[in-house]
Amino acid sequence: MSVSILVVDDEPDVADLFRQRFRREARQGTYVMHFAASGVGPLDRLAGEIQPALVAVLSDINMPGMDGLQLLGEIKERHPDLPVMMVTAYGDDERRRRAYELGAFEFITKPVDFDQLKKQLRQLPAAAD
Repeated sequence: MSVSILVVDDEPDVADLFRQRFRREARQGTYVMHFAASGVGPLDRLAGEIQPALVAVLSDINMPGMDGLQLLGEIKERHPDLPVMMVTAYGDDERRRRAYELGAFEFITKPVDFDQLKKQLRQLPAAAD
């Protein structure tokens, strides 16, 4: 069964990195990767456009316009059960505290440990089905 992951980051090389690091899982049909370059675009797509079923959003925090913490708040308001993992190069305590207050499932500091991330994704209820 395939499931979707949405990665939100304004840096184009991040999408390339995730495509590379999830290449095997994509080929095997485990994950379908979706990408957005800002916090605003994904909100419309979450209304059901993303197929197969979305199991997690991975969002950068520092982005122009709507930042990742604002996006997290909006996602949790509209889809409270959707796991959102915050991915940032700035892992300070204040951002971490704010992310968890807003309902973040996980707070990941860059550079991303992809083996650990994949382990966390496999533990999500919808991903384990």
